[in-house]
Amino acid sequence: MMRLKRLEHNHRLPQRLLLALITLVSRERAPDVLRTLLYRPEFFGTPMSAAIHHALRGPSPWTIGERELFAAFVSRQNQCHF
Repeated sequence: MMRLKRLEHNHRLPQRLLLALITLVSRERAPDVLRTLLYRPEFFGTPMSAAIHHALRGPSPWTIGERELFAAFVSRQNQCHF
């Protein structure tokens, strides 16, 4: 698996503190998707979070539960563990 070194060490202080808290509470490394969303949030994290929220919570003929299940299935198929 390839990881960007920048996502390991170059977060701003508030994001570093949040990642440290998540690691402390969960006793696991924060997921890569979260590290990506927290790195330069104004550039990628905020717009991507809004798109994800719209897809999972916006108007749809499918229930929220169905959409969450679709997302979990796709993540599993992509071997993305979060």
